[in-house]
Amino acid sequence: MEEPINWREYWQVLVEHRKLIGIITAASTLLATATAFLLTPIYRAEVLLAPVSEERAGSLSSLAGQFGDLAGLAGVNLGTNKDKTAESIAALKSRSLSVAFIEKENLKPILFPRQWNTENKKWKDQDDVPTDWEAFEIFDKDIRTVSLDKKTGLVTLAIEWKNQTLAAKWANGLVRQVNTRLRNEAIEEAEKSTAYLEKQLASTSSVEIQQAIYRLVEAQAKKKMVANAREEYAFTVIDPAVSPEERARPKRLFIVLAGLIIGVAAGFTVAWFRRTK
Repeated sequence: MEEPINWREYWQVLVEHRKLIGIITAASTLLATATAFLLTPIYRAEVLLAPVSEERAGSLSSLAGQFGDLAGLAGVNLGTNKDKTAESIAALKSRSLSVAFIEKENLKPILFPRQWNTENKKWKDQDDVPTDWEAFEIFDKDIRTVSLDKKTGLVTLAIEWKNQTLAAKWANGLVRQVNTRLRNEAIEEAEKSTAYLEKQLASTSSVEIQQAIYRLVEAQAKKKMVANAREEYAFTVIDPAVSPEERARPKRLFIVLAGLIIGVAAGFTVAWFRRTK
């Protein structure tokens, strides 16, 4: 059977060593307060996005059974209502897109300020220049996050950085870059598919196959036209990023309260051990 807690003994420890406990608590709280105000404020800019699904292929799906192999070789999708959400999110998170964005915006000097000479505008140590992989590691782990709300299907792209203006600029810029990249890839794919189909058209005398190829070529022309006309190809921006006014971290009040609680606990623990000696 467990012995009941002797609250009177705890109270005696608190009263007898109140000065010691107070000093330790005050020191811990002051240390936490100093830490909370010395840490660099980080701001979070968010873009709310709606993934764009591929349009319904309609009558082209009826060709899948007959000419699926030909369409596959040409890179033509015959399925209906294909959801490209996962593909678009993967592109948004991809290393290649991030590295291209870092290079385009010249972010390495910002990500590695201690290694960059701002006066001479060159790296301090030319033998230790940050690599693309190192830049991506920082960007992927500490700066950019992408999350999908499974209930609404909406995607949130967030950029966390110490400069509010840059955080919003990078968030909006990254969305523009992924839309441009996927749109250009779709156009290039349509052009390659069309070239292949036209080559096959010239080599066949079957009227049935020729008609099918014409329909596939028509589908690629429509795909290219849509891609050229739609700037927001992969994601539609529901709410663009703006410069945040409130910091995301550090949570100063939380840090101060944590310091206070830790100080009280540490002070009482020290006092208890001193009493039991």
